[in-house]
Amino acid sequence: MTNTTSANTGANAKTAPFSPSHSDAELINQPIGYWSSAAAKAVVHHIRAMLAENGLTQPQWWVLNQVDGHPEGRDRKDVVEILRGYLEFGEGPLHHDIDSLIRRGLLTEGTGSTGGGGRDSGPLHTTQEGSKLRERVAALQVRTRGEVHDGIDDADYVRALKVLQRMIYNVDGQAWHH
Repeated sequence: MTNTTSANTGANAKTAPFSPSHSDAELINQPIGYWSSAAAKAVVHHIRAMLAENGLTQPQWWVLNQVDGHPEGRDRKDVVEILRGYLEFGEGPLHHDIDSLIRRGLLTEGTGSTGGGGRDSGPLHTTQEGSKLRERVAALQVRTRGEVHDGIDDADYVRALKVLQRMIYNVDGQAWHH
């Protein structure tokens, strides 16, 4: 299959139809670890490329989504608590991403009991510019999801997620997404 790169998403434009790598009889012996990892890498790269073209990292996108639409704002600690387990980013980088969004004028942080601004000093709010960026990128996320799901009906998608969740359960793993 020949691929060409799209200028606005970094996505590959397909010039040949999808064909599985192996027959069904051969796929039964393929390693799930390899294919689930390959799928995760490809999908996350596709999403991150779109976000980067819009000036955001994936964690910054998550933060904007957690804060936007909350007129009363969201406490930094609450946002970090919700997001720190996503793709094993941890707390430190999330604080850095929040600080970066504040410096860029996409978020503000109110003054709280500690006074003077800074971490944990008051609720986070999206600015008008931050809300506009979030709205624009949300529309692109819908398109990106469509690209990832092309040729996959909802029933197959749900079945794939249930199979992956069962495999995680079978090996005493843990996974959660809001």
